[in-house]
Amino acid sequence: MSSNEKLVFARYSNQCEEGRAKRSRADDLEFYFTKKLLAKYIDKQSKVIEIGCGTGYYGIFLHDKCKEYVGVDITPENIKLFNEKVERENISNITTIVGDGTNLNNIDKNEYDVVLIFGPMYHLPPEEREIVFEESKRICKENGIIMYAYQSKLGAYLQAGILSYPKHYPNKKSNEYILIKETDDENPGLFYFTTSKEIKESAKLHDLEIIKNIGVNFYFNKEQINSMDNEKYECWLEFSEYLCNDESCTGLSNHSILICRKK
Repeated sequence: MSSNEKLVFARYSNQCEEGRAKRSRADDLEFYFTKKLLAKYIDKQSKVIEIGCGTGYYGIFLHDKCKEYVGVDITPENIKLFNEKVERENISNITTIVGDGTNLNNIDKNEYDVVLIFGPMYHLPPEEREIVFEESKRICKENGIIMYAYQSKLGAYLQAGILSYPKHYPNKKSNEYILIKETDDENPGLFYFTTSKEIKESAKLHDLEIIKNIGVNFYFNKEQINSMDNEKYECWLEFSEYLCNDESCTGLSNHSILICRKK
C-alpha cells in the first residue's frame, strides 16, 4: 500500500472531487482537453481501466465509448458514489474496485487495451511512482496505451502559487518544498510534483515507448477566464489547444499527461 494512504483518505473521503469539472470554466479546462485526448485512443473495442477514478467522472463519460471500463480508487467513499451513479443510469459495462495503484495483484496481467493512471502519480513520492509504472505496465496488453497524469512542479508553483495567491507567494518555504523537496508546501506528503523530463526518463527506464507529453490545464488567471464572455472563451480554448499540443509548454501546465505504449 502507498505510504501516505491515511493522508489520501483524509483528503478525499468527503468526495471533494465530485463536480470539480463543473465549478467553473477554468476548472473545466483540464477535463475538456483530457476528454479530447481520450477520444484519440479509445474505441468501442477497448477494454479500459482507470487507476484513481475518483467518483467516476471519466468512467461515466467513457462507458458508451468503450467495450469495458474498470474504475479503481483508494477511497471507498468515492467508489460508493461511483456505484450509485452506475446503478442510477443502469450502466452494464462498468466495474469498480477499491484498490491502490502500488498493488494491483487482483488484476490480471496483459488485460487492458488502455490503462489510465489519473491520480496516483501526483500523490506518491518518486520511489512509489516507480511501482505504479511497473504495475500499470503489467496489466496493460502488448502495444496497449498507458496514460500518466502528473503535476509539474513548475506549473504548480506558477499557477497554484504565484497566480492564485500572489499575496502569499513566492516565499522561502514554497521554494524549499515545491522546488527542492518536490512536495506541496501546504500539504507536504499528500501532493508530489515532478518535471516533464523526469517522468519521461522514468517511463523510458520501464521500457515504455513515449508517444506524447502534453499539458491539459493552462488556466493561468482563473478569475479572468471565468469572467470571459462566450466569444472570448472560445478564443481562449483555441489558444489553449496550441499550448496543449506544444510539448515545450508542458511544464507550465498544472496537470499534464504522459502517453506511452507498452512495447
